[in-house]
Amino acid sequence: MPSAPPVTENQASEKQAATTTTTEKHAVKQPPAADRVYAHVKQGVLERRYEGGTLLTEGELGEAVGVSRTPVREALLRLEVEGLIRLYPKKGALVLPVSAQEIADVVETRQLVEEHSVRKSVPASPQLIARLEELLEQQRTQAAAGDLAGAAMTDRCFHAEIVRSGGNEILSRLYDQLRDRQLRMGVAVMHAHPDRITKTLAEHQEILEALRSGDAQAAVDIVHRHVSWFSNLARGEVR
Repeated sequence: MPSAPPVTENQASEKQAATTTTTEKHAVKQPPAADRVYAHVKQGVLERRYEGGTLLTEGELGEAVGVSRTPVREALLRLEVEGLIRLYPKKGALVLPVSAQEIADVVETRQLVEEHSVRKSVPASPQLIARLEELLEQQRTQAAAGDLAGAAMTDRCFHAEIVRSGGNEILSRLYDQLRDRQLRMGVAVMHAHPDRITKTLAEHQEILEALRSGDAQAAVDIVHRHVSWFSNLARGEVR
């Protein structure tokens, strides 16, 4: 078998450059340190790994994420602006509990936006029906697996799809601003009332069937009842 021709110096250099370029292309660039801390704390708050009343210190967060204290301070300032924590100099950051007023404000806004949007969604497009069916099945799977954070996220997506289908971009953006508060409250409710997920799934099925049948008023009534029950559960007033 003939031997391969020798590799010239130029060919070797080109091969090295090509390998380096390929490696660089496949290298995953990490986000800035402050962004990593911000994402870590925010996710922890939303998923209740950091519950309301928890005091977070810069040192502990820096160690958890593997960064210095400077980006930790930057991230905490952003989270304070968003109303998730309160900073105390030389002590740390207190995770703020969800207040009764915040619950009332979110529920009122949800009712106004969602009831209007679900009415406008009738007649529902085949694409909307298919997407809601997909999300409902996903939420059933998450509930069965005990993934409460995932189920809360899918719950929020289910309602957001209906809001988007209403066709009002301003309302959609307003609704998106509620995202973090909805997720945090949703996870809290599911942890406090694990049996609630069964009712949530049943109500989502009812909303889907009302949209499928083209009954706008029934869809509005179910959404109102669904969001109102969420308000009562979040306050601990189960009825």
